[in-house]
Amino acid sequence: MKVLVVGGGGREHAICWKLAQSPKVTELYCAPGNAGIAQVATCVPVSATDVEGMVKWAKDNAMDFVMVAPDDPLALGMEDAMEAAGIPAFGPHANAAVIEASKAFSKSLMKKYHIPTAKYETFDDPAKVMAYIRAEGKYPVVIKADGLALGKGVVVAATVEEAEKAVREMMEDHKFGASGSTVVIEECMVGPEVTVLAFCDGEHLVPMLSSQDHKRAYDGNQGPNTGGMGAFCPSPNYTPDIAARCEKEIFQPTVAALQAEGRPFKGVIYFGLMLTADGPKVVEYNARFGDPETQPILSMLDTDLMDIFQACVDGTLDQVDVKWKPGAACCIVLASGGYPVEYKKGYPISGLEEAGKSAVVFHAGTKKADNGDINQTQKRYRDIGY
Repeated sequence: MKVLVVGGGGREHAICWKLAQSPKVTELYCAPGNAGIAQVATCVPVSATDVEGMVKWAKDNAMDFVMVAPDDPLALGMEDAMEAAGIPAFGPHANAAVIEASKAFSKSLMKKYHIPTAKYETFDDPAKVMAYIRAEGKYPVVIKADGLALGKGVVVAATVEEAEKAVREMMEDHKFGASGSTVVIEECMVGPEVTVLAFCDGEHLVPMLSSQDHKRAYDGNQGPNTGGMGAFCPSPNYTPDIAARCEKEIFQPTVAALQAEGRPFKGVIYFGLMLTADGPKVVEYNARFGDPETQPILSMLDTDLMDIFQACVDGTLDQVDVKWKPGAACCIVLASGGYPVEYKKGYPISGLEEAGKSAVVFHAGTKKADNGDINQTQKRYRDIGY
């Protein structure tokens, strides 16, 4: 099969690395890719959000299968466009990807179908937001931009001043563009936070290994929220009893709810969970593989990833025996100083060959220079999965 992966980060490198191990995949491409991905796939200079351009390239080059990895192209309907062009594609339709593209939608879905989550309210007026927060008087309070914000649209405000600053930046300064025009205000849940990614074919769901990621920029759970500074799997907090509750109270009800709403989900659902004293609750949904959770999770997968992708598209996931290796894996993200606020780009990266002797090195935001150096082009430039 000729397979195209859409995206260019550490997540996509891990996906390409795993697909390259499949005997079914004879030609592997990635758009736009990066310097690390170029070691296992042919990189294609098409932007991940260029839906029309990506479909044209896939048709012109006779792709047999396309895997759409990032959130933005899924929300823009790239999977729908590929399907309309007659190309099988892994990923949810845009009307199902909305569980990530709109936090207001996902919260209303959970409320309607009684899926456990935090108490919340949705606002599009900054004055009303602050009036509500002051009236509730409970801190910390969670403030979320409604739309996609590169994993950074969530603020946990410990004081009314921090809440005011977050609301102002999102709704008045438009820090996240239109994504912050509407905000969701949530009670702050307490407990260990666990992520469970799950393959889904619209009806059947197969959870992957549980994982935990580190969102804060600095050690000791300090600093601003980031897209993720590292992750490990499985989580010791995710016991068999908790897994059974999540399956019954969260996972299957979510799949059924999306079906009932005429939005059957095919792809990967990301369940961000808080293990509270009252039981597991949903923090958020994502409509794709998480980053950096994908790196350690796929390192532990012991089944052909291409078989799973095809089964999700064909609706036959219940016929695939998804197996996992024993043990554990972790990923450490190395990022440019100052990330996620102010940081410099363009640094050459050394030590990759030496690091590769004891770990798998996944790249995010790298480019090969004319002199052969691997240069950092974005803030996060290496993901190392042990």
